[in-house]
Amino acid sequence: MIGAGFLYGVAGLTFVAFAILSAGDRANPRRWGNAAFYALLATSFLGGDRIGDIGNGVLVIGLVAIAGLGLMGRSARATTDAATRADEAARRGNRLFLPALVIPVTALGGTLLFWAVPGLVDPKQVTLVALSLGVLIALGIGYAWLRPGIATPYAEGVRLMDAVGWAAVLPQMLASLGALFALAGVGGVVGGLAGQAIPTGSLIGAVLAYTIGMAAFTMVMGNAFAAFPVMTAAIGVPLLMRHYGGDPAVVAAIGMLAGFCGTLMTPMAANFNLVPAALLDLKDRYAVIRAQWPTALPLLAVNVALLYWLGFR
Repeated sequence: MIGAGFLYGVAGLTFVAFAILSAGDRANPRRWGNAAFYALLATSFLGGDRIGDIGNGVLVIGLVAIAGLGLMGRSARATTDAATRADEAARRGNRLFLPALVIPVTALGGTLLFWAVPGLVDPKQVTLVALSLGVLIALGIGYAWLRPGIATPYAEGVRLMDAVGWAAVLPQMLASLGALFALAGVGGVVGGLAGQAIPTGSLIGAVLAYTIGMAAFTMVMGNAFAAFPVMTAAIGVPLLMRHYGGDPAVVAAIGMLAGFCGTLMTPMAANFNLVPAALLDLKDRYAVIRAQWPTALPLLAVNVALLYWLGFR
């Protein structure tokens, strides 16, 4: 059965390629820092379950040390020159987007297919397996159609990863922090405070506390996946699901959407909001957030209404 091992293997081998290419990139003065960072990520994906909790803890400390000490740099090496890129873009036009469109189509079609044919893919990993297959199929189409060098797609991947830097793993770090908060009982503390603030018997009060709390806690943590276990343990499960009989699927899904509204409004979500500003060389590092908050607030209001109307039928 295809499952998490396949996903981790694909990701791990990709980071192995990134580490090798970074080590050989003489145009990057900090190439060894980049190579070490990607090698640690590859080790995490390929052997994380074998090195144990202490080993993984040391690995994470190594990642933080490399990023914190500023040992990572950005390569100036390009796989093609500007003239070649312009010529390719003019000749192929919008068809260049076709390989990228293969990924979501395969993710959707594969998910439906794997659900219809049980036993082939781990039910918990259906969507991720389909998404990974979409990436591999798109890569194969790119090789067959565009005829790049063997290492070119990975070199372009390294270029993008170098531009994003350590923030690329920020979502995973913050999600892990959210799980630690949940294990530490932070959800119970937050739930106690929320219980004192929410009027007794007020469903709308509980809905507002959960959705706005998800957005606010996401703004603090920088990631809705970090806020979810805390707010769901504090309000989602005890109040909305158990006390008011809310549909768990609706409560969880719309709660995450409310958290994503917070993602749009915080610099803590550096990989979403600060990195794009840096890549686009914007003068205002908070320009992305300023452009997003007028959309985020109405979306949060819509999520409040959707949860109240759909979650308790």
